[in-house]
Amino acid sequence: MTASSTPGNRLNKSHRLSIAGVTAVAAAALTFSLVPGNASAEGSSKAVAASTSAAPVAFQSSTGGTQAAAVQKSLTEQHTLADRVAEIHAKQDSSAEAKAKAKEKAKDKADAKKEAAAKAKKRAAAKAKANRSADRKPAYANNLNGWIKEALSIMKKEKIPGTYEGLHRNIIRESSGNPRAINNWDINAKNGVPSIGLLQVIKPTFDTYHVKGTPNSQYHPVANIVAAANYAADRYGSIDNVDSAY
Repeated sequence: MTASSTPGNRLNKSHRLSIAGVTAVAAAALTFSLVPGNASAEGSSKAVAASTSAAPVAFQSSTGGTQAAAVQKSLTEQHTLADRVAEIHAKQDSSAEAKAKAKEKAKDKADAKKEAAAKAKKRAAAKAKANRSADRKPAYANNLNGWIKEALSIMKKEKIPGTYEGLHRNIIRESSGNPRAINNWDINAKNGVPSIGLLQVIKPTFDTYHVKGTPNSQYHPVANIVAAANYAADRYGSIDNVDSAY
């Protein structure tokens, strides 16, 4: 006896439709699993819909109803998975954007730090240059030799003629090199304006020929020399031309 002649083994129409439905669901699941990982959730959902559209949606028997419920459940699970995939992609996009912003912020911070370092380096270089200039400024001894040399540097800047020899010669004659020397017996003293300092300058003469930048005191050795040399240059052409009281 053949299988087709046995009533218990014959597949009716409902059974065949049920099997077709299950096959369609399996195909849909397989199609969804083959969707590339970088595909959008929308594309994945469309693939599921396309693969299941051929499946029958109505069954006549109770067995067919159970199969329809299984199909519906499978479709729901597939859509839920598609939504989950879309959610994951959205989070990945958000994370990538956050990382890009963080990277840009870090770059801006690094650039600002480099700029600040460059400015600090520039300020340090300027300060070092100023210090070098200050170091190059001559240091003069606090004695007659140092006073004359410092006075000569000022005289050169102010274009006041005179030499070391001319200044030294007149200083020794006038005060013997004592910046506190004062004449209390000549005519100037009698008139209330005694000669004071290294080159014995009276107050009116000192005030008239005082060189700006030097201390405003007749007793200050450098200020006294420069003022006297300025006066001598105006009256005699140079302190070098003075050989007696002037």
